[in-house]
Amino acid sequence: MKICLAQTKPITGDITSNVAQHKRIIAQASDHGAALVIFPELSLTSYEPALAKELATDQHDPRLDDFQTLSDTHQITIGVGLPTQTEAGICISMVLFQPQQLRRTYSKKYIHADEEPFFVRGQNFPTLTVNQTEVGLAICYELSIPEHAAQAAHSGAEIYIASVAKFTNGVEKASQRLAEIARQYGIPVLMSNCVGPADGAECAGQSAVWDAQGMSLGQLGDTEEGIIIFDTDTQELITQTFGDNP
Repeated sequence: MKICLAQTKPITGDITSNVAQHKRIIAQASDHGAALVIFPELSLTSYEPALAKELATDQHDPRLDDFQTLSDTHQITIGVGLPTQTEAGICISMVLFQPQQLRRTYSKKYIHADEEPFFVRGQNFPTLTVNQTEVGLAICYELSIPEHAAQAAHSGAEIYIASVAKFTNGVEKASQRLAEIARQYGIPVLMSNCVGPADGAECAGQSAVWDAQGMSLGQLGDTEEGIIIFDTDTQELITQTFGDNP
């Protein structure tokens, strides 16, 4: 199975423009034969906690309908990030689109203390089935919680993918932790990060893939947008970077 990691530079608060960008990347992922494409944390809004209340929506937002069409047409599973409104409050979420299936929302269960003024803990599930492969998902801070990876592994995860918005001061630590998860559970681990401004800082990119021994197979740089295509069968990896208009 081929997995695409997207490394994007979201336009702050502009869901419509970010949807258009995502659609272009999904088309490229499909051209590479990807069965799954994962975008960074809050990829459709940028990671801006102070704006979450006004930007929050849900999986039924009609602006997301094209993702279901693309999923059905290209037989590809798509995970996009945005804040979602629930009865309990606003969650950091990934809305998932799978071919001919109802869309689902994976919400961040473990949130950082800095996020607590803006977000609440959400509901999620330990694995997502893609092409008969069990994929463990994580949103940013969750990767640092041992119980999270343990639950995914206990539920049969064969791959672990973290969707993050990591700054320069956090991406190295996250990479070390993800390599550790790969070694501990003997599965490939992937990270999709964004670049550009977010929450008063700069996201650091370096989206990457580690093999089941925790060895780095490759990564993108820290400033450019791009994609990584990882073949889980051959362990081959393709990277591609974009200009301003992928």
